[in-house]
Amino acid sequence: MNIQIFGKSKCFDTKKAERYFKERRINFQYVDILDKGLSKGEFNSVAQAVGGFENMIDKNSKNYYMIEHFGTEQKADKLMEMPKLYKTPIVRNGRQATVGYQPDVWKTWE
Repeated sequence: MNIQIFGKSKCFDTKKAERYFKERRINFQYVDILDKGLSKGEFNSVAQAVGGFENMIDKNSKNYYMIEHFGTEQKADKLMEMPKLYKTPIVRNGRQATVGYQPDVWKTWE
């Protein structure tokens, strides 16, 4: 397994995801999404794995109002520019990915 956790340092679900993998002694790479963001390739890979980039947006974010009325193309561009809008954690295992705390899915990866 090649696990990457893209998250925010103050996100409770990100911390739970890290703990999930630590408890199972599964190595992972943590990436601060607010600092590094996602590359275009990572963005496209995750979007494909989770059924579209709309599923990557945290609609409960206080900044969501800034993009909610944009068209699809504009939303995708803004999401990449504003990593605060990502729902976290984004957990990748190769071409597989999840958004949010998804231990039931991660179990199937082991």
